[in-house]
Amino acid sequence: MNPIYDQPFSFANGATLRNRIVMAPMTTWSAQDDGWQSPEELAYYEARAKGVGMLITGTTYTVPNGRGFPGQFCGSDDRFIPGLTELAHRIKRNGAKSVLQIFHAGRMSQPALVDNDVVSASDVPAERPNAAKPRALTDAEIETIIASFADVTRRAIAAGFDGVEIHGANTYLIQQFFSPHSNRRTDRWGGSLEARARFPLAVVDAVLEAAKHADKTFIVGYRLSPEEIENPGITLDDTLYLVDRLAGKALTYLHVSLGRYDQTSQRDKNDQRIIGQAIHQQLKGRMPLIGAGGVKVADDLQRAFDTGYELVAVGRALVAEPQWVQKARAGEEIVSVIAKEDCAKQCVPEKMFAVMKMFFPDAVKG
Repeated sequence: MNPIYDQPFSFANGATLRNRIVMAPMTTWSAQDDGWQSPEELAYYEARAKGVGMLITGTTYTVPNGRGFPGQFCGSDDRFIPGLTELAHRIKRNGAKSVLQIFHAGRMSQPALVDNDVVSASDVPAERPNAAKPRALTDAEIETIIASFADVTRRAIAAGFDGVEIHGANTYLIQQFFSPHSNRRTDRWGGSLEARARFPLAVVDAVLEAAKHADKTFIVGYRLSPEEIENPGITLDDTLYLVDRLAGKALTYLHVSLGRYDQTSQRDKNDQRIIGQAIHQQLKGRMPLIGAGGVKVADDLQRAFDTGYELVAVGRALVAEPQWVQKARAGEEIVSVIAKEDCAKQCVPEKMFAVMKMFFPDAVKG
């Protein structure tokens, strides 16, 4: 038995994965216009669930103005439960644990997708070209959004998912509340580091309360980005504070979003700590850590585990090759670039291919 590909992993709550490889959450841009999963999107997930121990879906938004992308499936209403049920079923019948990632895009939304109601912690636009200026959420709206994360968790339970992942990373709303760049509030939701952590922790508490209605093995994870390049922005020390607070919750795992699994600080070039290792040390064994970023071939997977992560997430490599785990296990050549003529065979939705061609040209051909 190869421990990388075949050794089961058990979380503290009793949920067991067939191996320690996770499919990273990635947006497909391929849902139907009404927010339901498309047949192509369902086939995409089903094909990739055959080898990994756990599959984390692309993120679903919890309220209408939380939408972040065209072609994003929705979880904001009970009418979407049948589609979520089919998605969970497609993943689980191939042996992987099914985890629904949930989020609100905040100021990273496109105005046309949210009826021009772009919101955030404060009215500070992102530092990117043509960024919309958001309006600051009211206290009542904040409470409603917190409750919406619990509502989507309830829908995930009803749909048969094995868990949810709270998306607190990649510059979206939860991170926006924690960031001193996007959060300039002076009320209880902003100001000090402790106050900026209040919204992320409140979302966690709401989701964990909703998860009490599921089996004890229901998984609740949290994903975070450890730094921001903006000034002011989130520092690694800020993140280690948040990690310590999160580790005091009944979360199942923590998931760190990085460009590379062995990445050092992007803010402080003199800080040579490997970020994943620093977070792992802060956790002190209180929950497992998923590492992600730059895992393309089997050797990358081994090096990522050697860095100290309990679980490793594979992203774009699994998009190009749905049988990545099986081929890595067998020592076979792995497809690393998606060819347009192979989209149907590789179960890559056409809309996803088109977007990848625009934003990740090195990952496609044709």
